[in-house]
Amino acid sequence: MTASDTRPLAPPTTGAPLSVALVTLGCARNEVDSEEMAGRLEAGGFVLVDDPADADTVVVNTCGFVEAAKKDSVDTLLAAADLKGQVRADGGSTQAVVAVGCLAERYGKDLAESLPEADAVLGFDDYPDIAARLRSIVAGETHHPHTPQDRRLLLPISPVERDAGALSVPGHGLDQAGLDEIGSNAPATGPRAVRRRLDGGPMAPLKLASGCDRRCSFCAIPSFRGSFVSRRPSDVLQEAHWLAEQGARELFLVSENSTSYGKDLGDIRLLETLLPELASIDGIERVRVSYLQPAETRPGLVEAIATTPGVAPYYDLSFQHASATVLRRMRRFGDPESFLGLLERVRALAPEAGVRSNVIVGFPGETEDDLQTLCDFLIAARMDVTGVFGYSDEDGTEAESFDGKLDEDEVRARTEHVTALVEELNAQRAEERIGETVSVLVEALAGPEGEQSAEGRAAHQGPEVDGTTTVDVVPAGTRIGDLLTATVVATEGVDLIGALR
Repeated sequence: MTASDTRPLAPPTTGAPLSVALVTLGCARNEVDSEEMAGRLEAGGFVLVDDPADADTVVVNTCGFVEAAKKDSVDTLLAAADLKGQVRADGGSTQAVVAVGCLAERYGKDLAESLPEADAVLGFDDYPDIAARLRSIVAGETHHPHTPQDRRLLLPISPVERDAGALSVPGHGLDQAGLDEIGSNAPATGPRAVRRRLDGGPMAPLKLASGCDRRCSFCAIPSFRGSFVSRRPSDVLQEAHWLAEQGARELFLVSENSTSYGKDLGDIRLLETLLPELASIDGIERVRVSYLQPAETRPGLVEAIATTPGVAPYYDLSFQHASATVLRRMRRFGDPESFLGLLERVRALAPEAGVRSNVIVGFPGETEDDLQTLCDFLIAARMDVTGVFGYSDEDGTEAESFDGKLDEDEVRARTEHVTALVEELNAQRAEERIGETVSVLVEALAGPEGEQSAEGRAAHQGPEVDGTTTVDVVPAGTRIGDLLTATVVATEGVDLIGALR
């Protein structure tokens, strides 16, 4: 993808340009969606601004994953709606607040009826024409929100346009001829995203795929994100080149299930082939893979992540639990022995690899023995970061109808117990890294020139959720996006303190 790909999708609009602010909630996949919408809005004549208070229109990209995220999304929409009564210094004011994203897609008409403060609720199908939709809403036209449907039964959704012709990247092994060998399931044309970066930081999320084919009993994501669809390797590479040109130094590969990448293109090992191609792009210092399904994490992928130069030895493994009984009720697979065996393979290849995971506590039918099995596993696993979530029913999921529900107080007590355990374990794991040499991607600088400290992330630390590394005194001229080599000398919880080598 090149800068020229942000071309208008329709004839240029006339009249005074409208300003728009995009507020993004939720995961890195939503960040990519927002940047693709930003590209379309800018191409459609909108002026992008950072602060919603300065915008004629505010688009809130909502999260619909768990109850806390839903509440945060609604609160953000209400706060944006409050701006409509305020006059700016330039005499203007916010004219429209629009909900997009997972909450909007998941609830559609119901969200619009329960939240009249939002001027419109748009679904994923509105993304390709987002500029026209938003302009009509500002003009006072009524948008009728969709009635949600199970997207697993519909065509896959992704905010992209489809261009005819080859989308090869000259000089790279995965050219059009190579893609033709992948299999007959590969589409004749590939998706090319129109994207405009909203965050100028050195890390950029890069979408591998959309949707999920797994049917975990607690998860509603496939119902509103759709079935799993891989992006063509050539499109991923093109966008990666473009991101490097925009200043990205770390590519964060995101999807609902990165271990499935390529299966619908006829090659389940496609990610192992793609990683070295991405890591070799000029300007890219580090490639990181997110969300690996443990039951699908094959030895070849473990090895590729551990040993490919330029790829962070980082394993985002969604264990969710360790009790085989609970996992079966979750419609997942595994047990402590298989999970610990996977971690042994990882650490045999990369002893200092980063490992993070999430677990759900208080799932219907979870016994005291199941809880102890989980705790014993967490102690043995020695992971860098573990997110702990208390179970709650999600609309439309299989688990919502399960018997054996624990009462809220019991779920809360178990969640607090496991949270306290992992906080201690994660802090211990950080302390084990004292003396290690780490490569820190600088994301922020503080202090006067010559006395600056830098904050960033080492290879075992993913963005937003895994802690940071601070280097107290850095050389003059250090810039955001630089890589610093440091020795870990102290810790604060999961955060590390480093000294330059």
